[in-house]
Amino acid sequence: MRLRLTLPFLFFLFIPVLVWSQTMKSPNGLLELGFELNQGVPTYTLTYKGKPVILPSKLGLELKNKPSLLDGFEIFELKHNNFDEIWAPVWGEESQIRNHYHEMEIHLEQPSTSRNLIIRFRLFDDGLGFRYEFPAQSNLAHFVLKEERTQFAMAGDHLAFWIAGDYDTQEYDYTESRLSEIRELMESAITGNISQTSFSPTGVQTALMMKTDDGLYINLHEAALINYSTMHLNLDDKNMIFESWLTPDAIGDKGYLQAPGQSPWRTVIVSDDAREILASRITYNLNEPSKIKDSSWIKPMKYMGVWWEMIAGKSTWHYTDDYAAIDLNSIDYSNARPNGKHGATTANVKRYIDFAAEHGFDGLLVEGWNVGWEDWFGNFKDYVFDFVTPYPDFDLVEIRQYAKSKGVEMIMHHETSASVRNYERHLDLAYQFMKDNGYNSLKSGYVGYILPIGENHYSQWIVNHYQYAIEKAADYQIMVNAHEAVRPTGVGRTWPNLIANESARGTEYQAFGGSKPNHVTILPFTRLIGGPMDYTPGIFEMDISKLNPENNSWVNSTLANQLALYVTMYSPLQMAADLPEHYEKFIDAFQFIKDVAVDWDKSWYLEAEPGKYLTIARKAKGKKEWYVGNVNGNESRLSNITFDFLEPNKSYIATIYTDAKEAHYRNNPQAYTIKRFLVSNKSKLSQFSAPGGGYAISITEADKSATKGLRKL
Repeated sequence: MRLRLTLPFLFFLFIPVLVWSQTMKSPNGLLELGFELNQGVPTYTLTYKGKPVILPSKLGLELKNKPSLLDGFEIFELKHNNFDEIWAPVWGEESQIRNHYHEMEIHLEQPSTSRNLIIRFRLFDDGLGFRYEFPAQSNLAHFVLKEERTQFAMAGDHLAFWIAGDYDTQEYDYTESRLSEIRELMESAITGNISQTSFSPTGVQTALMMKTDDGLYINLHEAALINYSTMHLNLDDKNMIFESWLTPDAIGDKGYLQAPGQSPWRTVIVSDDAREILASRITYNLNEPSKIKDSSWIKPMKYMGVWWEMIAGKSTWHYTDDYAAIDLNSIDYSNARPNGKHGATTANVKRYIDFAAEHGFDGLLVEGWNVGWEDWFGNFKDYVFDFVTPYPDFDLVEIRQYAKSKGVEMIMHHETSASVRNYERHLDLAYQFMKDNGYNSLKSGYVGYILPIGENHYSQWIVNHYQYAIEKAADYQIMVNAHEAVRPTGVGRTWPNLIANESARGTEYQAFGGSKPNHVTILPFTRLIGGPMDYTPGIFEMDISKLNPENNSWVNSTLANQLALYVTMYSPLQMAADLPEHYEKFIDAFQFIKDVAVDWDKSWYLEAEPGKYLTIARKAKGKKEWYVGNVNGNESRLSNITFDFLEPNKSYIATIYTDAKEAHYRNNPQAYTIKRFLVSNKSKLSQFSAPGGGYAISITEADKSATKGLRKL
């Protein structure tokens, strides 16, 4: 056995002939990583304050048509490193992020094949990141993954918040259960979706949130998903061991790699305080710094959209009902009869522009403006959209000029119908068209099963497509908000023009039968661990039948809860999703949406329990403004917070938008009150939150002329 050591500090080795072990602690000493090479098999453990987080778990990769990288290893070099920096994100929940970790780099050799593998561990105060690295070598130049065999052995039958493992959708409600109950609940957890491909009765998706019986919160996810297949987790429910399960391509392969190269990071975030899970920045810290040198064109924004009326069924994306099939090479829409329900008409869009301009919104998204929507979905069409040709009732030039005169930026919509090759074929043309017409941001979509047929939404090739679209957009200085794409893994640090994703069950499902009332108390612990979500909040009319008598869906939320989402569901791109006429009915509550910031200097996580409640305070970037959001789960609750995040020795005015006592997400969702108080950093608040409810607070420095008659809190 050959062993080379690089030692910046002293440590001890225990080297029986067949067992080699090493430990490393986090900077604060609360987390301890153990690594062991036992009879040639690499394994690791993780503890927090002496409590087991990960029991002995195997590491390695199974290759196709080659000896695998699972066992037969020897140690030949070990390196330790410490790292500590402060970096500034382009946008974020804070203006500065600390990246502080201890690192252990283990070089393994497989003598029987003369191949080398590096396993790199980074231990932060809030968790662990590790990945596989493949150095340049003659015996491992190109290889195909049959499966990655990374294990996460749990120390008990934990409570978990999970969605079914699926190669084609993440748009499920969360199920809360013990790990041992996943198998029996899987069938009911897989609800209908436009595209879905489940793979195992115990397979779940990351980010996976768990809570142990002794009070530890554990989150499993991945970071820096680049040129690799998306990881799911498959549970051995007899032994409570999760194993990585990569998304396959059309022929079942899990990834095509070459050396030098590396896997994404596998992450384990852990704390005995749920608030610390939300505060973790491990996912961003494990990504590379921004590759966009001049990011001044990337600007967080609030927007409105000609969208919700189509989602609810009040209007349509398509222009005509005359044709069952469309050939874009030959269709002449000037001869088609309008269906009278098309949403993206010049007149309707100008109505939205007027409202957005009046109330200070930055942008307006318009869907259904371009030809091809008549047969866009479910037909596996290759040439489904051209992304540049408007319908006859959408005057592109008039809209462009009108929006500019009103100071509203138009936001492009590129629905691809999951025809990936067609989108790449048109990408340069479509992006140049955007720049020529003043569109600096876009919402892309990948609804339906992927073309080429047999590919999956989260396989390596499609992951690379999403990345290609982001990088190509950066060449044109375009911001991307990708829907139905792969869930984010912190890549927004490296490519901050990826300003948001959907990639989970968003507000649209409230018009498709509804989501669970506590859905928004779980998403920040799961989906948002990887990056911001375009959740599209701000629905004020909960009864969808008022927009479309044929749709009996109900938005399972109170109005105050919808306001709070602008704080709790972080995104630098926030939509006011409802119709202008609904906001006009509740214009006093709408004021909070107008006021709330979209970019932040600092965030404080005041209360948190996944599935039950969440309260977050944030300071607007570069301003003396603070905002608080509380979202509540299925049961009513009294939220108790202090205002110690405010600067001392100053007075502030707090405007509180909250559920009325009689509010309820189903029975009385629009019952809210608005109150104003004088507060300081010593003030305390005890506030009622209804089932599916919450509250929102805006805080500004007090002007003496505005404080008369206000009661101190």
